[in-house]
Amino acid sequence: MSQPAFGNTTDIAERPNHNLKPGPIECCQICGSKNLELVLDLGHQPLCDTLLYEKDLHEPETFYPLRQVWCKDCTLNQIDYIVDGEVVYHQDYPYKSGVTKELVTYQNKMAEDIVSDLAIPTESLIADIGSNDGTLLKGFKSQGMNVIGIEPTNIAAIANQDGINTLHAPFNQDIAHKIVDGNGNAKVVTATNVFAHMATLGDVMEGLEILVADDGYFCFENHYLGAIAERMQYDTIYHEHLRSYSLHSLLKLFEYYDFTIIDAKKVSRYGGNIRVYAAKGKNHTPKESVQNMLDEEIKAGMTTSKYYKDFRERSIKLKNDFVSLLLKLKSEGYSVVGNSCPGRCSTLLNYAGVGPEILPYLAEQPTSLKLGRYLPGKHIPIVDNEILIKEQPDYVVLLAWHYADSIIEQLRARGLKSKFIMPMPEVQIID
Repeated sequence: MSQPAFGNTTDIAERPNHNLKPGPIECCQICGSKNLELVLDLGHQPLCDTLLYEKDLHEPETFYPLRQVWCKDCTLNQIDYIVDGEVVYHQDYPYKSGVTKELVTYQNKMAEDIVSDLAIPTESLIADIGSNDGTLLKGFKSQGMNVIGIEPTNIAAIANQDGINTLHAPFNQDIAHKIVDGNGNAKVVTATNVFAHMATLGDVMEGLEILVADDGYFCFENHYLGAIAERMQYDTIYHEHLRSYSLHSLLKLFEYYDFTIIDAKKVSRYGGNIRVYAAKGKNHTPKESVQNMLDEEIKAGMTTSKYYKDFRERSIKLKNDFVSLLLKLKSEGYSVVGNSCPGRCSTLLNYAGVGPEILPYLAEQPTSLKLGRYLPGKHIPIVDNEILIKEQPDYVVLLAWHYADSIIEQLRARGLKSKFIMPMPEVQIID
């Protein structure tokens, strides 16, 4: 197998500063290069998970630049303005993994896969960074593992109440030392859709070097850059997502730390994730999957400006097609509403300029922490999705479109007769 495009697999490279301060970013968050190029400008937008209460509708809102750029040296995609993590992940953060049935099933399977793929012995310590309500750790616990979560928001209390030992704190070197002192080193540390979210990436990586056992692994999933571009997922660009990883960029990152990426695969979550297994130490041989994915990225054009220019042009057209359809239906007298309020819908609706005059509400599951709140920027109310069954609107926009099949099945089973609108990866109507 040929060597990876980036890859001194035996030495630790001299690293740039990976702990970033809030504000504009003029260099690559991984390799430090200033050779950056615009991918897509989504305007100034509010924080997608800073949902509003009714009283907030009469107060000013804060908007931040939301632009995606790419590094022409290591292919990382990143936003070019960082908001303070304590502002983004406030204590009232309204997301809970266990609310989404599909995600619970997925994370249980992910836990099984990791234990099987890496032959993890029973009673090993598994730690999860950004563990939320402990959904993933429940999957490990059911397989006889010892588990501990690290969660920066008040959702940690929910996990502890459910019997998942969880530290209420952001992950860093101090927390890593605390876990090791009290529990020993972790055989596996996981991170699902949080590894691209942390501005203090250097502190996180150095914390992993402390926490992961010498014969252990760091296993993580994040949105995959290839899937974002191929499926036109410009709605996944928001202030929580500081980085959109290619495998090329991840290999460059791990050059700087005492880990070796040994396996990488594409998985289905969130419309297309990359799952990466990194072994502690520099003396490991990657599987062929690593080189195969690198070759695929080059073949697809992910190392070229044209790839991102095409994404920009197609994203703008997709947004315009979406708005045109909604305006056409409204002008013809049809009722159109929204279903679900994932973080990504804030980007979509704010970028498209769609407010309550077009979508009078967003319907959410009755167990959602978002009920009774309002979408930031556009102020669309978030209500119990029972309203869909009562009102039977003509059209329902599937804002969690990456779960379209299961959402449609569930709503049809409850008696919903509406037509559905898919905003991505192409605008289409589903009868």
